[in-house]
Amino acid sequence: MAFMISQRAFIKLYLITMVERHQGYGYQMLEAMKSEFGSFGYIPPQSEVYRALHELVQEGIFYRTKRLKGSDPRVDFQEIVLYHFTDEGAEKAKLYRKQVKADLDRCLGLLHKAEQDNY
Repeated sequence: MAFMISQRAFIKLYLITMVERHQGYGYQMLEAMKSEFGSFGYIPPQSEVYRALHELVQEGIFYRTKRLKGSDPRVDFQEIVLYHFTDEGAEKAKLYRKQVKADLDRCLGLLHKAEQDNY
């Protein structure tokens, strides 16, 4: 058992939430996390976000589709990769969340105790 929750587990947790909310492509999710966590001094590395997305695909939670970013294919040729839940993905994500929740609760307990004992 790790001392604290791993960075990858933390990122995967948020990627799952973002796909649930239909915020679908990698760069968009990376920028949302930078905005969300920057005030805490944490900027998730781009490589970790994409590794986490790749793992979620390998684990059968997500699948990928591609489409052009813009609405006019004559003008915009940038292709983006969107992430969606597989048929079993939502259930697998629920189990993953349950596991991460237990780790988060343990970490919070440790952090609160350290704060209480030392400050």
